[in-house]
Amino acid sequence: MLKIYHNSKTPAQFYTGIKLVSHKPPAKKFPQNKSAENQNPKKFKKSRQRREKRGTKMAASTSVARAGDAVTKIRTAANTLSTDNQPLLVEIRKTINTLQDVAVEMEKLNRTQEVKELEDAVLELLHANEECESFSSVMQSVGDNYQPGTELKDFKKVIDEEKSKLQGASAANLQKDPFLRRFQEAVWNVHHAGQPMPGEEQEDIVMTTTQIGLLNTVCPITGKSVTDLSEPVRSMDCKHVYEKEAILLHLRKNTKSNNCPVAGCPKALRANRVVCDALLLVDIEEMRTQNKQTDMPGVFEDFTTFSDDDSQ
Repeated sequence: MLKIYHNSKTPAQFYTGIKLVSHKPPAKKFPQNKSAENQNPKKFKKSRQRREKRGTKMAASTSVARAGDAVTKIRTAANTLSTDNQPLLVEIRKTINTLQDVAVEMEKLNRTQEVKELEDAVLELLHANEECESFSSVMQSVGDNYQPGTELKDFKKVIDEEKSKLQGASAANLQKDPFLRRFQEAVWNVHHAGQPMPGEEQEDIVMTTTQIGLLNTVCPITGKSVTDLSEPVRSMDCKHVYEKEAILLHLRKNTKSNNCPVAGCPKALRANRVVCDALLLVDIEEMRTQNKQTDMPGVFEDFTTFSDDDSQ
């Protein structure tokens, strides 16, 4: 709407008095009513608190779920890394066995220098084997002990700390490694069969030849020798060996107390950590070979006795 107002006497003053005014209907004024919250503040305060509480719970549950996912992923990755070198460990063991067989043949030919070189090669392989096993132990420990926190985890620092713990705790002397002792015993027996090696008792030699790689030679549930098990499995935690079907049935029956059935072993068992690892079959095959070698002298002795009786 165009509104003209004038309060001047001259034309110039008249035209400057022209003013454009937009036509807007006057706004209706309603009486200000108090909101429902103001009318009942206690009720709405409680409602707001409940909403905030639900929101806090949802946020907390989401946070816990994410933390749980992180723990699962970290432990799965650590477990994968700890088992990735199993094929390498198997090859190291097979190579040590081959070097031992070659050394025995060299000893028969009195080629002492070659035997010494083969023993040095075994020491190098044992050092590599120790590094692989140490890495597996470190990764397994990192996965088992991981707990999510508010800050980013420095995994390099964690791994270095676990390495230092293992080195300080073991400080393994490879000269006393059971595989090296078995190598030396095999060479020694070429010319000194039945005699203990210098500095060792007969019992020490027996322990070395019968317990390499296996903590138990009999399944604690079935009573079978581990060499006779149809499906041997080994605990990743305590390293004891069982028949697969028997140990899984044992775990299903003993859900509350799932400790290892080997007497005196305090370790708890989990079905997903009782497996047939790559080294287990190698250990069992080595035990079969050792048992055959141990049984052979007895067979010849019985045969000789039988011949003597016949001659009389």
